[in-house]
Order: sequence, then C-alpha cells, then structure tokens
Amino acid sequence: MNQGMYPLAASMVNQLNRLDQISNNLANVNTHGFKQEGLTETTFNHYLDRAKDEGFTPSKINTITNNIPKIDSKFIHGEVGAVVSTGNTLDFALEQPDTFFKVQNKNGDIVYTRDGAFKTMDNLLVDSNGNPVLNNDNEPIVTDTDVSTQLGVVQIDYSNLQKIGDNNYKAKNEDEVAPFDNNNGLIISGALEKSNVNSVTTMVHLIDAHRRFEQSQKAMTSIDELNGKIIDKIGNNTR
Repeated sequence: MNQGMYPLAASMVNQLNRLDQISNNLANVNTHGFKQEGLTETTFNHYLDRAKDEGFTPSKINTITNNIPKIDSKFIHGEVGAVVSTGNTLDFALEQPDTFFKVQNKNGDIVYTRDGAFKTMDNLLVDSNGNPVLNNDNEPIVTDTDVSTQLGVVQIDYSNLQKIGDNNYKAKNEDEVAPFDNNNGLIISGALEKSNVNSVTTMVHLIDAHRRFEQSQKAMTSIDELNGKIIDKIGNNTR
C-alpha cells in the first residue's frame, strides 16, 4: 500500500469519531445539565516512546506510521450552562461547575448528574428516568418534607468521571468524591441548568469534520488513480 494511504485512512477514522461525538453533543442541546464532550488527537509517537521505555525496538513499519493521527482521549467540557428559572419547586440547579447530585440507578449503583429536573413517584424524589435521588446518607428522599434541604451534593473533578448514558456519570475513583455536609449555597431552587452546548459552534464543528473527511477521501482517490496510471504505464512499457 502507498505510504500516504496510512495517515489519510487514519484521518478518516478520526473524523468519523469526531462526527459521532459532535452529533451526540448536538442531539443533547436541550438536555438539562448536559456537558458536551470533546476529543484530543495525537500521533503514535507517544506510544512509540512508551514502547522504547519498555525495551521495544520500533521496526520499519513503526517508523513509517509514527506520524499517523490517532484519537488519544475524550474530555468533558465542565462549563456551567445557562441557568433558567422555572418556578417548579422540584427543579434544582447547581451553583458550582464541579458539583453533582447523587442518584441510584436500576443496578443499585450511585451515579452522578447535574440534571435537577426531579419529580415525585411513590412518595420519593426521582430523576427523569424514575431513579431515586439520594441524600447525604445515600438514602432515597421522601417528598412529604422539604426536599431542597435533603439533596445530597458531592464535588468531583471531571477527570475522575466516566459518562454513563447521555447525562449521568460514574466516578472512576470513589475515594476522590468529596461529599458536602449540607447543600447550603450549592443549589438554586426552582431553576434548571441548560446544556452547555452551543448549537451554532457545534454545527460549525460538524461541518468542519465532514469537510476534513471528504478531503482525506478525495486524496486517497487521487493516490489510487495515480497508482493505476503508473501500473498501466509500466504494463505498456513491458509489452
């Protein structure tokens, strides 16, 4: 295979991953408390350096492909979305960007969310999926009292979070989750945080990813056509 095909093919794969990520962000532009995700791109140099440290000697193919672009990691944009007043006594927004409500999912695990659009079900405070919202003691909150003072709030760095579904997170290391004794000054009652996705900017990124994919595709087609002409010319000269 022509060596130019490797980085072009890798670039197309990267742009497909970008398209998936950007499309998911755009689809959740109206999801309460949603945090958009991004991707970081690098080359294989980092992995080759790690291999060298482990005593691995790169071969010729490694030397050729070490500049191939590769998706390195995902990251979460932690900026607070716009907070809008709803007047609903069961709607809550969080003041600080790295704080979260606690919810117990259907598997019994504690997950974290910034979506404070809660409701009542069977005399319990639940999220939009019917999962119980928890207090500081990790117990479901009964709605026959003032729920605002019972909401459990924790502080977590975004680097310690793994997204579960579209709007919930799981802590990678629970030991680094910092609970608050109370939620005084941490929540806004009767309000909701909107998604931090900017639809205009996200559409621009979506178009950019499409164009980059098409550019790599056209370049691969050009290389393939050039190879075909060379093969035909060599074949004609050998007759």
